[in-house]
Amino acid sequence: MPNLPDVVLWSIPAFVLLTVVEMASYRFHPDEDSAGYETRDAATSIGMGLGSLVFDFLWKIPILAVYTAVYELTPLRVPVLWWTVPLMLLGQDFFYYWSHRGHHVVRVLWACHVVHHSSRKFNLTTALRQPWTSLTVWPFYVPLIALGVHPAALAFCSSANLVYQFWVHTERVGKLPRPFEYVLNTPSHHRVHHASQGGYLDRNFGGILIVWDRMFGSFTPETLRPVFGLTKNIETYNPLRVATHEYAAIARDVRAATSWRERAGRVFGGPGWQPAQAPGAAAVPAEPATAVTAPALTAPALRETPTEPIA
Repeated sequence: MPNLPDVVLWSIPAFVLLTVVEMASYRFHPDEDSAGYETRDAATSIGMGLGSLVFDFLWKIPILAVYTAVYELTPLRVPVLWWTVPLMLLGQDFFYYWSHRGHHVVRVLWACHVVHHSSRKFNLTTALRQPWTSLTVWPFYVPLIALGVHPAALAFCSSANLVYQFWVHTERVGKLPRPFEYVLNTPSHHRVHHASQGGYLDRNFGGILIVWDRMFGSFTPETLRPVFGLTKNIETYNPLRVATHEYAAIARDVRAATSWRERAGRVFGGPGWQPAQAPGAAAVPAEPATAVTAPALTAPALRETPTEPIA
């Protein structure tokens, strides 16, 4: 088994220090246009992060069993060397892009990922607002294991990707020089990803690199000041409800469905999926892909209204 460091564990002091610095920056240099910090919101994000450590440990048991079985069956082997680790990081980031994108367009997967988008603030504690049901992520990385990447090496790459994304959850960093903005996921790109405006929904899925979004047509630059959160925000700071609210919404919709086709659509369709209307029936506007149930702003003109241009 490769002897690789636990990058998340080693990064915790930096997480704490950077969060304290960001909090102090808002205290001494407030910005009325930024979402900033709110005590209950930050506490919920930190609580979600701590809870995810517990649940991720439980999910790792069956996931590791599957990965180990696939690794033993494949004849391929990728050694852990100085020049293969960057290639494995690149491969993991590629599959992370598709996992992230999939968790935005399939409702049962969105029920997991919506947790990370549920804050109306955007600061370094938002990075800690992680789901407790990440069992839906593992299938996207099976191809890497089948190609001979050891499960421990994949865990290292996934942790490195997660650590990288911590710093992009901030409003205190503006746009970086163009070469960095073109290649890397940056705070500017990730603010777009967390925004709830119609033109920003379901964009910028990259983890470390933004080039995947440029290649596959999901990139949008930051031009208007983002409004963070969901198209219909949840009014709770209870970590258990934050973790499960979309699963509860799916269950309600499935119970109310009148056919198996509708039940399947409520689970496996997009978050805004609606059953086809019978001829002559009044049309029901579909929700945007990142809505939880019905969008809070239903008029397109309201959803597209700029808040403030980005300088």
